Amino acid sequence: MLKITKPTFVVNKEVCLSNINKMSEKATSNQLRFRPHFKTHQSREIGNWFRDFGVRSITVSSVSMARYFADAGWDDITIAFPVNVLEINEINALASAIKLNILVENSSVVHLILNVLKAKVGVYIEIDTGYYRSGVEINRMNQVDEIISLIRGHKLLHFKGFLTHTGQTYATHSIDEIQVRHTDSMMKMLSMKKYYKDIFPDIEISLGDTPSCTVCDNFEGVDEIRPGNFVFFDLMQEHLGVCSREEIAARVLCPVVTRHLSRNEFVIYGGAVHLSKEFMVNGQSKRSYGAVGRCTYGNEAVAGDQTWVSGLSQEHGIIKSDFEDIRHFTIGGVTEIIPVHSCLAADLAGHYMTTDGKVIEKMGK
Repeated sequence: MLKITKPTFVVNKEVCLSNINKMSEKATSNQLRFRPHFKTHQSREIGNWFRDFGVRSITVSSVSMARYFADAGWDDITIAFPVNVLEINEINALASAIKLNILVENSSVVHLILNVLKAKVGVYIEIDTGYYRSGVEINRMNQVDEIISLIRGHKLLHFKGFLTHTGQTYATHSIDEIQVRHTDSMMKMLSMKKYYKDIFPDIEISLGDTPSCTVCDNFEGVDEIRPGNFVFFDLMQEHLGVCSREEIAARVLCPVVTRHLSRNEFVIYGGAVHLSKEFMVNGQSKRSYGAVGRCTYGNEAVAGDQTWVSGLSQEHGIIKSDFEDIRHFTIGGVTEIIPVHSCLAADLAGHYMTTDGKVIEKMGK
């Protein structure tokens, strides 16, 4: 059994490898480039697990993360975040050493890049297909034309195509609804590809969200997918119907420090700085910041939906339980928490541990 003394992000390697394998097979069967998003795990070692499945190109969410993985030997990287011109020196350094792709969504940022870029970069125009976060709105063709005109006029900018994140799938309530939103987003992107293909025969479209990439089967006309969360999955994905509990590869193991039996509550050493403040509404219509797997790690007793993380402060986690056998929550024991959003919980961890006790280092702050 693992020796746990404080909140620890634990990864089941076998489950991770199974998740990677399934997504890799989906990409292969649909003739898609598999460019997984590494922002979920942020680890060189876990990144190497992907190499065993033929992955050679990756996605990251920051210039710093691109540098971290470039130093680990990855030489084909897309930074799937609107380009930050204040980091142009580091972008130039990366672009001179690896094949680097950046995102733009307005002509102003392209004008700024033109004056300071010193190495060749691939450029994707980010398209907003309905998530309303970043990207050119799908109907603003004049804006797209203006950006493309600027890109074509600069020898260091290579127009790759269009990229989107169908984040609206996270607000769905069924697999059918995920498929509808995926199809809607994909058709919008395909219309962009068709419109510009005569001018740019090699134009690509890139899609990336774990719900769509996991449950949908139609990717005809798409060139690459960029899912990330699937490597760990989490409570949110299970709630959406995207994965099963057995496919969730991440847990945060937290010591039980005190109990308040009159309130059916327990306090764990595991707060917002370990689990994040992401929440969802559980099966009891209560706000949940995490589900409780095994009541005491190593014990077969499973708490189920009647036990959840009901509140968080910085270091404290409050577990509410209607579990019939509350004796399993012993002071000095360790409780298994399934995070609502594994990407954020992983980001908060200083390192990971595998289920057999091996420490996995990750990117620092």
